[in-house]
Amino acid sequence: MKLALLRGLTSAALVVALVSPAPLFPLTVKAQPPAQSVALPPGVTRVTSVEGITEYRLANGLRVLLFPDASKQTITVNITYLVGSRHENYGETGMAHLLEHLVFKGTPRHPDIPKELSERGARPNGTTWFDRTNYFETFQATEDNLRWALDLEADRMVNSFIAKKDLDSEMTVVRNEFEAGENSPYRVLLQRTQAVAYDWHNYGKSTIGARSDIENVPIERLQAFYRKYYQPDNAVLLVAGKFDEEKTLKMIHEYFGPIPKPDRVLQPTYTLDPTQDGERTVTIRRVGDTKVVLACYHVPAASHPDKPAVQILAGVIGDTPSGRLHKALVETKKAAFVQGFSFDNKEPGLVNFGAILTSSSDIEEVRKLLLTTIEETATAKPPTEEEVERIRQQYLTDIEQSINNSERLGLELSEWIGAGDWRLFFLNRDRLKQVKVDDVQRVAKAYLKPDNRTVGMFIPTEKPDRADIPATPDVAELLKDYRGSAAIAAGEAFEPTPENIDARSRFLAEQGGLQMVLLPKKTRGNTVTLVMTIRLGNEQALRNQATIGNLTGQMLQRGTKRKTRQQIEDEFTRLKAQGGVFGGATSINFSVTTTRENLAEVVRLGAEILREPAFPESEFEQLKQQIIASIEQSRREPQNVAITAFSRHLSPYPKEDVRYRPLPDEEIEQVKAVTIEDIKRFYDTFYGIANAQIAVVGDFDATEMEKLGNELFAGWKAQTPFARLENPFRAVPAVSETFETPDKANAFFVAGQPLEIRDDDPDYPALALAGYIFGGGFLNSRLATRIRQKEGISYGVGAQLQVGSLDRNGLFIAFAIYAPQNLERLETAFREEVERAIREGFTEAEVTAAKSGYLQSRQVSRAQDGTLASVLANYRYLGRRPTWDADFEAKIKALTAEQVSAAFAKYIRYENMSRFKAGDFAKAKAAQP
Repeated sequence: MKLALLRGLTSAALVVALVSPAPLFPLTVKAQPPAQSVALPPGVTRVTSVEGITEYRLANGLRVLLFPDASKQTITVNITYLVGSRHENYGETGMAHLLEHLVFKGTPRHPDIPKELSERGARPNGTTWFDRTNYFETFQATEDNLRWALDLEADRMVNSFIAKKDLDSEMTVVRNEFEAGENSPYRVLLQRTQAVAYDWHNYGKSTIGARSDIENVPIERLQAFYRKYYQPDNAVLLVAGKFDEEKTLKMIHEYFGPIPKPDRVLQPTYTLDPTQDGERTVTIRRVGDTKVVLACYHVPAASHPDKPAVQILAGVIGDTPSGRLHKALVETKKAAFVQGFSFDNKEPGLVNFGAILTSSSDIEEVRKLLLTTIEETATAKPPTEEEVERIRQQYLTDIEQSINNSERLGLELSEWIGAGDWRLFFLNRDRLKQVKVDDVQRVAKAYLKPDNRTVGMFIPTEKPDRADIPATPDVAELLKDYRGSAAIAAGEAFEPTPENIDARSRFLAEQGGLQMVLLPKKTRGNTVTLVMTIRLGNEQALRNQATIGNLTGQMLQRGTKRKTRQQIEDEFTRLKAQGGVFGGATSINFSVTTTRENLAEVVRLGAEILREPAFPESEFEQLKQQIIASIEQSRREPQNVAITAFSRHLSPYPKEDVRYRPLPDEEIEQVKAVTIEDIKRFYDTFYGIANAQIAVVGDFDATEMEKLGNELFAGWKAQTPFARLENPFRAVPAVSETFETPDKANAFFVAGQPLEIRDDDPDYPALALAGYIFGGGFLNSRLATRIRQKEGISYGVGAQLQVGSLDRNGLFIAFAIYAPQNLERLETAFREEVERAIREGFTEAEVTAAKSGYLQSRQVSRAQDGTLASVLANYRYLGRRPTWDADFEAKIKALTAEQVSAAFAKYIRYENMSRFKAGDFAKAKAAQP
């Protein structure tokens, strides 16, 4: 039930909400001091303010949330429309998601939205879910960028083309996305289980929609859907980051105020499922190498008082490693992975539990044990105080981290806007703090019933034990006086320019192989990020050690001489820390984000993990089983098949070399052969400080951190000397290979060639910008414009340069996902675009736009403390200062179109590229007339 994992699930995942006959506790309201006075434009009213976020309303019905955060040198503009797959009618499934794609196709005033997003260096996207659709872009914090973003969102709210020609090309892209989801056994089973769990409600339909609806929807219906729901009275606009609140409110009124409030009235949805009256089952039979068991139970809406108790219940059962399913299935080697999760939706939904098995596991045995473990929580084995408190603290830590990051919180609020109101995010946090063990036990008894589950077969029952789902609360009444907690302290306005980063950083003298760079600054919520890299061994010593070294790195956080794996997890939660220790055969990384007051304890915990591992045998066997299951799961995935072949061809190292890329069967045999003695021997031979870097960015005491780093690590000596693995350029013959992956709806294409270049070569700036124009940016590159935007062949297509700082050995790589029947079209388009770029070069307009987008995207990246810490640590290893970026970016600014075109033509050749394709091409060929 790790929160990051749950939030990473896509629209094929199920939704949750929970209701009970009586509230867990009364809602307590604490008034906040009034927000700083802001002059209101005509017709704008101030609605409420909670923890630094203020809601306003325009005369046309648009709700506006402003979340100023001077410590974030970026701005996020996020507009949420209260329309998702829940609002779709017969023949309209997938329409909300398809419309999300078409809204990027432009307006008369913004005819090429991907081009504008790329030129601004923005990090944009759009997402669709059951209850809402949102569009957002994060960009460098300037008034010009903010005006552009507000103008863009206001314009495409009502003036998007939604044209037939765009539907014709984008429909195939969405179908391609649909097919990509069909490749995953877990996602397919989750979608089918969800469908069987519901009779009538649209939560039983995947957001991606039915293939027939995607392919056949008339443009007139799509346009009518757009005009109905994309209106100011059905939208919530959020601006978060570094901006002036009064100026921004005036700008919002300027751009959105003229949009009239529509005459139509949106009727609320009213379809609800009847109480389920018996267990339901679904079975999927497809080609694959892993087995999956799922069980879901109907529960209430996200706004209901029972919601936090259901969240905790899901964690008590499904968390790793503390959860009951992990102990019952993973620790006993009956399953490789388990989960328990729920989502935050407006109407009653589902809580889900699942297990992933290896191909040799007994699925019937696991099914029975999974159901027993879940449902005995409601009867013979109620939750304990320790279990409830552990999961509660995990949630609260994740919530606190969200609140400390205005960009992340801004996007998180979209989910709660869809669930009924953005303030539910804070109310749910408050309720989590008050949940008692008895509350968790009560909701378990109310909903974890055999007649309320969907897993297997239908079983007639003489006396059904049914679960009645309470109604969704009146959210307006629930929150009318809610004020939340006090807003947290803001950080400083830090400008992430290379010059400022260099001036503020302290580069400490090396001690015993340990190099440190410290960048103290005030941050929102007093957060601080630490990144540490320890480099191991040398080419000769690491021969035949790759698999052993990888397992050693993964074993570190599974127990020390003083703490179990669970105790380590609990300590990270207590210290409000996210991250941990991970690594492989050539390096180990300790990366963590926490708060100022907890940094010292977190660093000591990391040092204990690194220096005092216990390597417990039970955890070692679990790890091996999980790795084997992961290999089996990806063995026939087109992307993994193609990339494995690509890597083996372009980096043809001998089998004993630590950089050798094994085939799946080889890797499984290597994992099985490793013993715990091998792990301990590798640790004793290679671990210690021979070459290590630490970078710390955020709110901390630099003197204390310097002392602590040297105290904990400087005296830890590696037995084996470190020597960098040199990677010289090697020419490889260009090949074209095709691999069959039966029963996979989607295919994968990867192509590339080695390049003899380094990032300090004179040609590199021009080649980097050429690569950005050809395959980078947001849906605006040469490849994306041709293959996705114009021809609709691929949902995901792009290209990139990978150029190092030490060896003159780079790589140009391009990729695409597509339907197998479109292989020939894809290869033709790719070849033609490469040859056109070589023949015609790039225009002055393209280069000017690319410079702006490329340079702003680098500035946006430097504004992220985690990214900045990683860069500083790497630069310490390379012997560089942050001003290297300033020099590089000055060279980018000075480039001409002729220089950029010449660099591409000098290095890139289609005839030098190796191409690897994986998919079910035989089935596609057989289906052709």
